Amino acid sequence: MSTSAPTRTVADLSFLLTHAGHVLSTQMAAAFAEIGITPRAYCVLFHALEAERTQIELAEISDLDKTTMVVTVDELERAGLAERRPSGTDRRARIIAVTEQGERAVAEGAKIADRVHRGALDALAEPQRDVLVQALTELTQGYLATPAESGTQVRRARQRSAR
Repeated sequence: MSTSAPTRTVADLSFLLTHAGHVLSTQMAAAFAEIGITPRAYCVLFHALEAERTQIELAEISDLDKTTMVVTVDELERAGLAERRPSGTDRRARIIAVTEQGERAVAEGAKIADRVHRGALDALAEPQRDVLVQALTELTQGYLATPAESGTQVRRARQRSAR
């Protein structure tokens, strides 16, 4: 007895968004390797430059768990890109301060991120570019803004090691 899969009536957004996000992430990682940092490190440095922020605040903005954030800040400190300092407003808190070398990395990183994003957008016909960005913005600020509560933990795709 042969059975066939049911016919889909709506495009598989899960596959399309996951695949596009994964490929874009690999392109970003390869591009950031040019300056010796990861996209995650760039994200933390970028947001640390915006305002005096604690490690916990930066983890939340960067969508990182506590363990990953500690490892990231440790890496940034070893590379001389950032340092932990006492907060100017809360003596109990420590902020992540970006060094001059870190500021240069953020400036270069912004150029790299823009180049990679421009490459993806340039793959589309001009009228589609703004439509895509507007549609994704609306989704991420609306229907897809907040993860759904579920009894099953949904994990992000694991990145393959470059080793």
